[in-house]
Amino acid sequence: MSSLKDRIKNDIKEAMKAKDVFRRDALRMLSSAMKQIEVDERRDLSDEDIIKILQKQIKQREEVAIQYKEADRMDLYETETKEAELFKEYLPKQLSDEELEVTIRKIVESVGATSMKDMGKVMGMATKELSGQADGKRINQSVKAILG
Repeated sequence: MSSLKDRIKNDIKEAMKAKDVFRRDALRMLSSAMKQIEVDERRDLSDEDIIKILQKQIKQREEVAIQYKEADRMDLYETETKEAELFKEYLPKQLSDEELEVTIRKIVESVGATSMKDMGKVMGMATKELSGQADGKRINQSVKAILG
């Protein structure tokens, strides 16, 4: 069993003891998403799998939060935003913009990229190498800035 999965289960128990309903319910939803994949695919999840699930859940919450804000539903917007922030606690430390740029420049150099035509090569390697440390949108923007 992965250490991230254990941490989430323990945090659910702690939230129950502390009577923190929001945290308990949000983490239960996350746990349910993980269990669904385990059942569907009949396998145990690794930490990398859980990080991908976390990223997907965060992205969904952020997109829905924007829609709630546009619809002037601030109560639901705040809930979605809080859930996204809670899930971010379980991701590995995110790279700063400077660290991301340095890493992308190394990747550009290693694949010999010279123009935007090489963006696919760079993105493929960058998303593998930076998985969990930066989301795809940030990686994409950084690659465009360096190659463009």
